[in-house]
Amino acid sequence: MLNILSVTFPFFALVLCGFVAARRGLLPLAAIPGMNSFVLFFALPCMLYRFGASTPIAQLFDPSVALTYLLCGLVVVGFVMVITLHGRIGWNDAAFGALVGAFPNTGFMGVPLLVALLGQSAAGTAIVTILVDMVITSSLCIALSRLDAAHLPAGMGGGAAAAQAVRNALKGVATNPMPWSILLGAVVSAFAIELPAPVAKTIGLLADAASPVALFTIGAVLARSQILAEQDAAHAVPWDEVVPVALTKLFLHPLLVLLVGVSAISLGVPLDKPALTVLVLLAALPSASNVSLLAERFGADNGRIARIILVSTAAAFITFSGAVAVMVGRS
Repeated sequence: MLNILSVTFPFFALVLCGFVAARRGLLPLAAIPGMNSFVLFFALPCMLYRFGASTPIAQLFDPSVALTYLLCGLVVVGFVMVITLHGRIGWNDAAFGALVGAFPNTGFMGVPLLVALLGQSAAGTAIVTILVDMVITSSLCIALSRLDAAHLPAGMGGGAAAAQAVRNALKGVATNPMPWSILLGAVVSAFAIELPAPVAKTIGLLADAASPVALFTIGAVLARSQILAEQDAAHAVPWDEVVPVALTKLFLHPLLVLLVGVSAISLGVPLDKPALTVLVLLAALPSASNVSLLAERFGADNGRIARIILVSTAAAFITFSGAVAVMVGRS
């Protein structure tokens, strides 16, 4: 266990550093969007490109991994919708609660953390899950969020509004640099292309910056959400609207992936055990911090979403390390 904590501790410590820096005013809140932009448009795409370019193409497009992970994600989305869609929580808030319960922080935290724990081979499986979450899970939840009567355009039924939301979500995916960087890396992997040394060096420098800056930024984003919630007491969030979703993310999601994966292997599905280990550990990660940005954009209760992310991230230091101990020992 100490060996595992020696790997996981620095990652969560960087999140804590960003949180403290923002809370103490060492990092101005106005600077956080700039850090987010650096990670999203420069550092993280370079890191994903580098992993994609160095991963065998068959591993990047493994249908067994994609379908296993997608099935579990859809079950989690449905479960969270069922347990939260009541009272003051309508379709919009329930849908983004479902997304934050099913979407792990794979890009900012999962890829570098699992590569550090399990080696380069973990990157391909993680990249597959990023594509599933960004293209399918996010689009589905955004479409569900539009079924609220308050968010239906005049003269447009729920189905038409949901279809329009899906189209808008796919447009958002098309303008996100992460899928394109993965695709470019896959092309380079497939055709064994070698970039000029100066270009490769530049990409390498940006890729090396992705993990520490992203983790620091996660902490700063969580602190900013907490600060803004404290300044607006009218949007207080009851804990019973936060804890069940955080527990679903940290416990139910990875357990479901493990059960489905083991069942799939027993039925002859070509899902290898190392890939299943990566899938379970990805599902055990805390909620993705970018869901907070989506919730704000679509008018959901962002205070609730931010608190779920904060609780799951804080608890994951213990729960994720425990999941690593179980899965690595099981392997």
